[in-house]
Amino acid sequence: MFACFADARKAAARLFIFLTLVFVSACAVPGQVGVNQNTGQQIDPSAPVQVALLVPGGSGQGSDSFLASNLENAARLAIADLAGVTIDLRVYNTGSDPLQAARVASAAVDDGAKIILGPLFGEAANAAGVSVANRNVNVLAFSNNPTIAGGNVFILGSTFSNTANRLVQYAGLQGINRYTVVHGNSIPGQLGRDAIANAVRANGGQVTAIEGYPLSQQGVTDSASRIIAATRNGGSDAVFFTGDPSADLPFILDGLSAAGLTSNEARYMGLTRWDANADVLASSAAQGGIIALPDQSLNAAFENRYASVYGDRPHPLAGLAYDGIAAIGALVAQGNANALTKQALTTPQGFQGTGGIFRLLPNGLNQRGLAIAEIRNNQVITLEPAPRSFGGSGL
Repeated sequence: MFACFADARKAAARLFIFLTLVFVSACAVPGQVGVNQNTGQQIDPSAPVQVALLVPGGSGQGSDSFLASNLENAARLAIADLAGVTIDLRVYNTGSDPLQAARVASAAVDDGAKIILGPLFGEAANAAGVSVANRNVNVLAFSNNPTIAGGNVFILGSTFSNTANRLVQYAGLQGINRYTVVHGNSIPGQLGRDAIANAVRANGGQVTAIEGYPLSQQGVTDSASRIIAATRNGGSDAVFFTGDPSADLPFILDGLSAAGLTSNEARYMGLTRWDANADVLASSAAQGGIIALPDQSLNAAFENRYASVYGDRPHPLAGLAYDGIAAIGALVAQGNANALTKQALTTPQGFQGTGGIFRLLPNGLNQRGLAIAEIRNNQVITLEPAPRSFGGSGL
């Protein structure tokens, strides 16, 4: 089993780069714009609203081209679903180059864009935001990197902090208050570790231990007994993992199980989508684990609609483009010339997206309504549905 971990690490690196490459240090803060400044272009609500869509096409990588086409397809699907609003969508390729992203963002504004949707990769989104900050244009990036959010840049991707808070709030109601945080020694692992620790403390819980492990076969094997000892010595109610289901998560789960710790002793919780890997769902070590998910009925409806129009299932990130257009359309439909300003974008009631409700926050982050589910008998069983409005339970 562990002999495959080197290949898994390579796969993890590819997945990490392909999905978002979001956890890359930003070279500049997008807002040279004041944090409380009400940025954004005025529009004529009675005329077509020009929106620039920045996608990762043109990099020469087939995966980037596939994702670029899926993002554009989803955006156009959302436009078709709008009522009483006309969006003039113009698509620009950024590749994976931050300099190219900055250039096309500036060019899009020259062409008349009132708001920018995308780009995907963290550094590219940061560069695009910086390039148009002094032109009073907001950017709704597909990234989930919290370090690039703020000023005129909002991130649409689901964040570790949002997921961690949802899970900790639910667990607290079940009497779970003492946590061991287990993370891979990587940038995503460390950011996930911090998100979990912050969520636990913010909700009145206690972090009894924080244990990392190297991303290697021997590293996982050597770390298992240490993690178990820390969990038992601290009297932890739960073990909260940051691991990627397509990379390190299966190995650390199996390593702990082989060394004698299961979710029956301390409840397992996951920051990532364990259901994304069928092998994890089928693993005896994962049974009893708790995860957070988007609204599955709404997500399925979007996927089915996309497939009916384009003949194939959408990429998991395609829904972010639909969400961005849906938010823009909902605001423009109100007939307000200030529909695309920061004040309007951060409306407390939020928007309906492909995976449920979401809202943009003044600090550039987002909050998404998530369901709570358990891995049971190799299936995902919903324990608590995703909230359908802000202000209710689960938020």
